[in-house]
Amino acid sequence: MQENYLAKWLNGELTEAELAEFKKSDEYAAYQRIIEASSSLKAPDFDTGEAFMAVQNQRTLKETKVVQLHPFKKFLRVAAAVAVLVTGSYFYLNTLDETIATQYAENKEVVLPDDSEIVLNADSEISFSERKWDRERNIDLEGEAFFKVAKGKRFTVATKSGVVAVLGTQFNVEHRGDFFEVTCFEGLVSVTFNGKETQLPAGSSFMAINGNVVEARVPGTTVPSWMGKESSFKSIPLKYVLAEFERQHNVHVETQNIDTDQLYTGTFSNNDAQLALKSISVPSRIKFKFEGNKVLFYAENTP
Repeated sequence: MQENYLAKWLNGELTEAELAEFKKSDEYAAYQRIIEASSSLKAPDFDTGEAFMAVQNQRTLKETKVVQLHPFKKFLRVAAAVAVLVTGSYFYLNTLDETIATQYAENKEVVLPDDSEIVLNADSEISFSERKWDRERNIDLEGEAFFKVAKGKRFTVATKSGVVAVLGTQFNVEHRGDFFEVTCFEGLVSVTFNGKETQLPAGSSFMAINGNVVEARVPGTTVPSWMGKESSFKSIPLKYVLAEFERQHNVHVETQNIDTDQLYTGTFSNNDAQLALKSISVPSRIKFKFEGNKVLFYAENTP
């Protein structure tokens, strides 16, 4: 059989003579069975549109790993963020302190949540947590204040120099720079200064200047003198007296050629500036010039 009979046969190009000769060959029967079996096979349907979409989807999966969240998962994420914000705001608001301050030449009365009373002297400030007051009766003080404490849990007044603690009593605390004084008018007061505790019964005082404990005066009144519109001192350096005059009268004080460490004992008015100036200058043997909102204290022999 010629080698090209198979190709011609498959293409239908054999002549009748060639076809008769090809059928006599051994290969024809085998080829015929192959043709009959393959004719029963059917190729799967092929949709070019679907194939294109499949290729595109496969490419997208390879190019990015971003997975879109289910709408409910998005909601949970937003809800979690809101919960964190609300919780943070709650704790922030609960830690906020109430702050009350006075200006020069001003006093102010404050009633605390437990009906304890505070009177602030001029240029003073207190702060406390109103929300925590039932659990912690704590006051931070800078300046001077008189306290009338209602009975109850421990009541503390904290300053940068020391801490005063009571259960229920009346007392005055002053802390200004390196000057610290506590006076008990009723009950018992505990003063902690430099790690040492001192008990103050009614009618006694504790005083420290420049970090040193000094002898304190015995109060002769039931309330501090400044609540009666006067400022009283006993053996106090003059610089503290002049600073108090400045606060009570909102007047700028200057000094020239005077010893501001000399001790002063006396009282001046918190209402009448001219009278106060005389009350300070005469016992201290100094002079003053008062013009507008400024006063100059100077030595008698100053040219």
